[in-house]
Amino acid sequence: MPTPKKPVSTGQKSSSRKPLVYGAVIVAAAGLLGFASYRATAPDDTAPDTSSAPAAEVSADPNEGVYPELAKLARRDPDDKLAIGRADAPVVLIEYADFKCGYCGKFARDTEPELIEKYVEDGTLRIEWRNFPIFGEESENAARGAWAAGQQGRFWEFHSAAYAEGAKEKGFGKDRVEALAEEAGVKDLNRFREDLDGKPARDAVAKDQEQAYSIGATSTPSFLINGRPIAGAQPDETFTQTIEAAAEQAKATGEDTGKDTGKDTGNAGDAGNAGDDAEDPAK
Repeated sequence: MPTPKKPVSTGQKSSSRKPLVYGAVIVAAAGLLGFASYRATAPDDTAPDTSSAPAAEVSADPNEGVYPELAKLARRDPDDKLAIGRADAPVVLIEYADFKCGYCGKFARDTEPELIEKYVEDGTLRIEWRNFPIFGEESENAARGAWAAGQQGRFWEFHSAAYAEGAKEKGFGKDRVEALAEEAGVKDLNRFREDLDGKPARDAVAKDQEQAYSIGATSTPSFLINGRPIAGAQPDETFTQTIEAAAEQAKATGEDTGKDTGKDTGNAGDAGNAGDDAEDPAK
């Protein structure tokens, strides 16, 4: 088995990259996500073949591997510009992803639009994005660009443009990121440039990245669905079964999100037009 590449530094102390202190059960969950995530994007000198196999070998049984403490990572902030769906939705899918990750693009293009149409639009599901740049400077550029676009209400449009077929191959240098912002309909490009390189963007990206490391994620995409870890661009049925099981569980237990705002965030129509194979950081 190849040795994983060292994650890209965010300038923060490595000591912060520890599993969240939720006890042995959550450490086990972090280990599961880390292993499955590693299998999904195992670092190697050869790009993974995505034509005939799912991204990772993880159980699709929606009744297994649910960790309530991980479910608490859902922010449910109605003002979160990098989220879509009702803040009080019974199911929250948290996605840790990188714009240079091919499997993230595969999920964005092939699976996410259906989830939005089927579950977000009827109020069942909320999707919360977490920037998890692990492939170097261009990943950081794209992550900060996505955050900056979000400050002008165009995150999901930027997400779609950045994950379009062939977008990854053009790279994410500063000029390219600005072009994507323009394509996404960001109105004030001067403000975008300032936000792109500003401390708030860097801090927001670093916060998301450190959260991903803290739960054991080592590659992208990694997901939590009401506290159940899923790694890789899994088949559609893995997500639909898990979402439906989580919704049924929430209904059966009368679970109160504590955020009964009824307020939507994001644009479901625009979010469905996204993203190509989860990669290893060396690619």
